[in-house]
Amino acid sequence: MSEKVNKPDNEIFQSALKVNKGVERLPEINEQAIRRLQSRRKEEHTADVFVEGILAGDRGILSRAITLIESALPAHYEKAQEIIEKCIPYSGRSFRIGITGVPGVGKSTFIEAFGMHLISAGHKIAVLAVDPSSEITKGSILGDKTRMETLSVNDNAFIRPSPSAGSLGGVARKTREIIILCEAAGFDRILVETVGVGQSETAVHSMVDFFLLLMLAGAGDELQGIKRGIMEMCDGMVINKADGDNVINAQRARVQYQNALHLFPPPSSGWLPQVEVASALHKSGIDKVLQIIESYALLTRDNGYFDKNRLSQQKYHMYETIQQILSEKFHHHRGVKDLTLETLSLLNENKLTSYQAAQRLLDAYFQNKT
Repeated sequence: MSEKVNKPDNEIFQSALKVNKGVERLPEINEQAIRRLQSRRKEEHTADVFVEGILAGDRGILSRAITLIESALPAHYEKAQEIIEKCIPYSGRSFRIGITGVPGVGKSTFIEAFGMHLISAGHKIAVLAVDPSSEITKGSILGDKTRMETLSVNDNAFIRPSPSAGSLGGVARKTREIIILCEAAGFDRILVETVGVGQSETAVHSMVDFFLLLMLAGAGDELQGIKRGIMEMCDGMVINKADGDNVINAQRARVQYQNALHLFPPPSSGWLPQVEVASALHKSGIDKVLQIIESYALLTRDNGYFDKNRLSQQKYHMYETIQQILSEKFHHHRGVKDLTLETLSLLNENKLTSYQAAQRLLDAYFQNKT
């Protein structure tokens, strides 16, 4: 039996174990934040709010509008088209420059140096950098903002990386619509960076006014390292990384490419493509590249090719959109979807030719276009 310990009445007993008074339980849902979100959603309910923000140069509104354009949801598509339609009267006043090049040529470094040079000349630029999407996960890194550290924080620049999503030529499918919004937001120089050189660079060529090709020197046989078709499309070529021990190689490559361009048929623009050397890392030669582009713009505006080319691009985009929409409707058609597996099975068993299989599915589509 334990002995009871008597303590004086005036002695306060203190223990290491202590229970503090609890606080009132906070609500699990931040109602104030929800009200703010609902209010913002209510404001964005109409396309007019988006258009008003875009015309005012609100980057947040512009970014959200671009997200609607890139979305695959039907509700977003309808609102996006309404926004685009209302922005069209305020678009078309920029000069669009497509930039492509072989992997490792330094496109992001060049765009940052070139973009800062444009800003110093009083321009506002938008960079639509298309990132390659994984064919397996369909995901993209979207890391151009991290590579263009100086440009991305400049008030006169807007950088929007977009996933290519497997689209033709590495160009994001909605890039043309995004250009309209950026022009309406006041950006007078639009730079479209593609994933890289490929057989389908016609896609970027069909949406820009000037097509710039970046190349490297000292990386093997210069004239065999790139397809003839790409060189025929370019309006200007830059031998990048012309610094250090590579300067002589760059100058030699410049002469080789310039001679090669003379062998091609003269372009309908009346412009003879120029070749320049530059070092984006050391910011050298960037001013000469800008001079080439400005000379091209002056010539093509004077001889009427600029406007004629814009109209031709509109027509090309119309037919391309028709093909895309018809393809989507065909593949989502219930009759086609129900018949596809059976048709593929017959094709695998050599009971149908590829033409017969295609005709079978097309007949299913046209019999009931719902």
